[in-house]
Amino acid sequence: MTKQTILGRVTQLAKANINALIDQAEDPQKMLDQLIRDYTVNISEAEQAVAATIGNLRLMEQDHREDVEAAKEWGGKALAASRKADELRAAGSAGEADKFDNLAKVALGRQLRSEREAGTAEPTIAAQTEVVERLKSGLDQMKTKLSELKAKRDELVARAKSAEAQNRMMDSVKSIDVLDPTSELSRFEDKVRREEARALGKQELAASSLDAQFEQLDSLGDSAEVAARLAALKSAP
Repeated sequence: MTKQTILGRVTQLAKANINALIDQAEDPQKMLDQLIRDYTVNISEAEQAVAATIGNLRLMEQDHREDVEAAKEWGGKALAASRKADELRAAGSAGEADKFDNLAKVALGRQLRSEREAGTAEPTIAAQTEVVERLKSGLDQMKTKLSELKAKRDELVARAKSAEAQNRMMDSVKSIDVLDPTSELSRFEDKVRREEARALGKQELAASSLDAQFEQLDSLGDSAEVAARLAALKSAP
């Protein structure tokens, strides 16, 4: 996996709009489960790739330090050889002096090459350092997104269970409405009222029968009284 590929994937995943993805999904929970799996795999792959990138950067930094140290070391050797040549020349040993001057030139050449290699590596190291920082930041964002995805998934599952429970309750309420017990009570109440009315009717009938009987008794009493008075009249002197 190349550096640009890693950076592109990390950036794309880190910027993913979870809410927009949920809105577009036919089955948000299934989509979130798949996203969590994808993120987990991508984070694992990105971590390995970033680790390799960081390892390469550390190797370049190590080579750069060695080049800088080598340039300093060759500079010291060149100075030492030049001073030795000056001492020998002052002492009249021109041949020996030339030999050390040549050694100084070789050391200076080595110093120049080490400095050039160190200078060439510096822009690459700076660019690679920037990339590594961006990759680290992207990975942190991806891990944050993964936590957000898991939280969204858990929230969605909880809401789905709650909605399912509410739907079951509403279905139960609907079934209760269909067989409304109050309607049975109303019918029973009507029956009771009819029975009460019947009882009232019987009471009224009974009352009217008694009245007739008493009226009959009253009329019998009147007849007896009339007969008694008539007998009294007949027996009078």
